[in-house]
Amino acid sequence: MKLKALLPMKGNSERVPNKNMRDFDGAPLYHAITKSLLASKYIECVVINTDSETIAKDAKEHFGDKVIIIDRPVEIQGDFVSMNDIIDYDLSKLDGDHFLQTHSTNPLLRGETIDKAVEKYFEGLESYDSIFGVTRVQTRFYDKNANPINHNPKELLRTQDLEPMYEENSNFYIFSKESFKNADNKRIGLKPQIFEVNKLEAVDIDEPEDFKLAELLHIHKDNL
Repeated sequence: MKLKALLPMKGNSERVPNKNMRDFDGAPLYHAITKSLLASKYIECVVINTDSETIAKDAKEHFGDKVIIIDRPVEIQGDFVSMNDIIDYDLSKLDGDHFLQTHSTNPLLRGETIDKAVEKYFEGLESYDSIFGVTRVQTRFYDKNANPINHNPKELLRTQDLEPMYEENSNFYIFSKESFKNADNKRIGLKPQIFEVNKLEAVDIDEPEDFKLAELLHIHKDNL
């Protein structure tokens, strides 16, 4: 039940400048998820694919042989390269069968949650080929033309009685080389299952205000 964790990071980020190396609780942001990954009893090492010498040097200095650095080639650098293309490159360079991919922008994700997701993945392999993190949402949705999506306005059910919907939260994706290939090089396989993550733990940093929210939640992390 051992697997490698893929933690791709680029040096430049558009919406939150220098995001991966920005201070979070006294250390670069990516340290938080790296520590959670290494705290998992199922993660054998963290693989960092990066185009940044600064990130690569910092990772080696702080985590030593617990991390593997993959230098990102020019052809898969830039803001418009699919994450699946980066994963495909990593898988071509690594041995092993099973992998977890996550992001530096999930600083509140716990090692215990990772362990539970890995266990659910392996327990379900006879029926499913992959698993990914989701956040439960129970509210009334409308499209851009104000048409109801998941409810009947004439009934006005309580939100807690609505059928839940699940948002892909980018916390983690667990898959195998085989499932990735069978799904035309996609981290979500042909027979995926979902793993619900607490919405506070699942905060993903995409915008500057997300960073502030994550910092505030981190202060109270023991109560999440």
